[in-house]
Amino acid sequence: MNRTRGARWLGSLWAALLAVLLLSALSGNAGQSLSGISDIDSHVAAGSKNAPIVMEVFSDYQCPACKTLFATTNRQVMDNYVSTGKVYFIHRDFPLPMHAYSQVAAQYSRAAAQIGKFDPVQQALFDNQEKWEQTGDVDGTVAAVLSSAEMTKVRALVKGGAMNTLIQKDLALGRIYNVNQTPTTVFHAKGQTFPYAGVMTYDILKNFLDQLAK
Repeated sequence: MNRTRGARWLGSLWAALLAVLLLSALSGNAGQSLSGISDIDSHVAAGSKNAPIVMEVFSDYQCPACKTLFATTNRQVMDNYVSTGKVYFIHRDFPLPMHAYSQVAAQYSRAAAQIGKFDPVQQALFDNQEKWEQTGDVDGTVAAVLSSAEMTKVRALVKGGAMNTLIQKDLALGRIYNVNQTPTTVFHAKGQTFPYAGVMTYDILKNFLDQLAK
């Protein structure tokens, strides 16, 4: 397939995906309204609560697809939509039982969030995913981006068990949305709610968000 034909094919595919997403989002069969969003941990949320679009991203730190979504799509969403007040972005922990260390990673991430260090720890966990999933050294990965005083606080929070409670709330909410894989993004706009499972490119998501915002 030559480049021109390939580009046209991708363009048609994106248009089809966008049409499906919009149909799902704006149909009368979509789920809950914005008022149905519950158990929001403000430490892992970003943007304005008054934004016209809310995105809940159910993620697993040991999931390669979640790493891809974080690195290639969600960072741009944060820069171009969250920071401009168009999207309220909520991280949801959804550690899958098949991943040996994802629960621990979620505990450390949520603990870091409680002391205002969610962003650097989340990035460190995804950036070094291949390393700590082999060794299980989540603690060392997090310690590399925090001070010793900050790590003392994080370890105490993890040991205290409260982070597990927060994670369990996210898991329970995910089951309500019928989340069965990661990443799954749940969009809320115009009184409608629907989930999208898998990695979406930024170009597709940008078109989708722009249509929802109209």
